[in-house]
Amino acid sequence: MIASSSAASFECLGLSGYSLRAVQAAGYQNATAVQAAAIPAVLAGHDVRARAQTGSGKTAAFGLPLLQRLCETERAPGVPGAGGAANQRGNQVRVLILAPTRELVQQIGEVLAGFCEQLPVRITGLSVYGGVAINPQMMALRGGVDVLVATPGRLLDLHRQNAVRFDQVQALVLDEADRMLSLGFRDELTEILSLLPKQRQNLLFSATFPEELTLLVQTLLRNPVEIDAVDAVEPLIEQHVYAVQTEQKAAALIHLIKQDDLRHVLVFVSAKKTGDKLFLKLGQADIRAAVFHGDKSQGQRMSSLSDFRSGKLRVLIATDLAARGIDIEELPTVINFELPRSPNDYIHRIGRTGRAGKRGTAISLICDAEEQHFRVIEKRIKQRLPREQVPGFGAG
Repeated sequence: MIASSSAASFECLGLSGYSLRAVQAAGYQNATAVQAAAIPAVLAGHDVRARAQTGSGKTAAFGLPLLQRLCETERAPGVPGAGGAANQRGNQVRVLILAPTRELVQQIGEVLAGFCEQLPVRITGLSVYGGVAINPQMMALRGGVDVLVATPGRLLDLHRQNAVRFDQVQALVLDEADRMLSLGFRDELTEILSLLPKQRQNLLFSATFPEELTLLVQTLLRNPVEIDAVDAVEPLIEQHVYAVQTEQKAAALIHLIKQDDLRHVLVFVSAKKTGDKLFLKLGQADIRAAVFHGDKSQGQRMSSLSDFRSGKLRVLIATDLAARGIDIEELPTVINFELPRSPNDYIHRIGRTGRAGKRGTAISLICDAEEQHFRVIEKRIKQRLPREQVPGFGAG
């Protein structure tokens, strides 16, 4: 296993001149730990099993080398070539990237599209996910694409309508693999894997590797290069735990936001109803906020994200749907209003801050009933965090 803990220069990783131009255009400086370890392995054609925190640059870690391999590999029959040459067999895909949420699919697609602008040949890409009309996605697949980024459910919907074919898949990427399993995509993943060519490169990225992921790793990967880059990110997050009575949590949250003049705060709740109630209380305190959860339409969710990124909103209240796959630059503060069910989800939540070498703060408000569960979380993160008090809001 490669225990990667330091960054490196992109020039030392085997990337071509046009890939380095893509790096420069994206504004990257040095490669992150996971990028430094994964890029040479992917370029060499190896399978990869990487444990890396959200925000550590995973999309570039697999995207840059895969796009370079596509440029260097002669196109298979039936895939559009440089300059948009007509294909003989449509609906084909060369690289398939699976992610658990539509937000992460969109984010990956946008990053890859930026890289493609610097490539010497035309590489086509498409992002597909549920919650929107399927017909435009079917139309876009008619000519085939080089890179398809998809959620598992929508991908199978497209396949069942003969809108996508997998005969020419050269590489498969599973991003946030543990999250896909926790969201119930096990059967979908099994079905997708049965449809793909046996000979292909497989890349699996995840922030955690619970036991349920072990079997998938064993069946999917062949002699993988194993990378552990999590420890390079975690120390950048300063964690605080405040003991607060349940009925005082909302008031304590408002106090913290105003006392510390917090301007860009992602607040996690465990239930949509809690999020809706908290939104009303923040509004009464003149704190501009929005709620982000599965009952909101895709348009509402994207509008809320846009307003939060631009600073129009001070607080975004989210369920665990938002724990991964949302790219918010320089997010300084994450607050757990309620604890997640899984200790792994705690890691994903706080991983929204402290990204890409920047420091961040993670705050948890816990009541007496949550104390035992938080000790389980502490055991998982191998840290014992002191319990603090919000002035005027005790736990007892």
